[in-house]
Amino acid sequence: MTSVRLVIVDDHPVVRDGLRGMLGTQPDLEIVGEAASGAEALTVVAATSPDVVLTDLRMPSPSGAALIRLLRERVPATRVLVLTTHDTDSDVLPAVEAGAIGYLLKDVPREELFRAVRAAARNESVLSPSVVALLLDRVRPRQPVTKARLSAREREVLALIARGKTNREAAAELHISEATVKTHLLHVYAKLEVPDRASAVAAAYQRGILRPERDA
Repeated sequence: MTSVRLVIVDDHPVVRDGLRGMLGTQPDLEIVGEAASGAEALTVVAATSPDVVLTDLRMPSPSGAALIRLLRERVPATRVLVLTTHDTDSDVLPAVEAGAIGYLLKDVPREELFRAVRAAARNESVLSPSVVALLLDRVRPRQPVTKARLSAREREVLALIARGKTNREAAAELHISEATVKTHLLHVYAKLEVPDRASAVAAAYQRGILRPERDA
């Protein structure tokens, strides 16, 4: 199993300790460094070249979008995954625009965090349901609030993807092939007129096809 090399960035030692202990239980997640500030993060990441940086937004400078932008410029192969308590548009939008591959809140269940880190390493977008509608509303043209005619199976696949499942995990849960899952997703993209997984999930929440309290 190929390990995902990870750097944790948070200015609270207790949070870093907790994340290290939790992520360290996964044999395929290797923590190669930690940082308590943006400046320290830039140094650690430059020295370790991790696959993923798991970072909070607010900490000693540079932080937030400025830190994400610097990381993406200096180590473009490294993906930046935000883990924070802040989900306002003034936090979410700059982070995504700066190049964050995903945006999670700190109340995310641990299994979802594990999946998100792995997905980020594969260059797949990961968004908390609570920020999806906000992100779509702000950065994409407003679409008609109507329900697309998704089949029951397409809705099942989309609901699993919204919970962070990979194509393989969705296939196993639905007892279908991974190729079939991919086909269903292509149909979903076409019907919702979106280009990717994150946009499909966002559009589904906005149009009422998925409901956060039920599907998240």
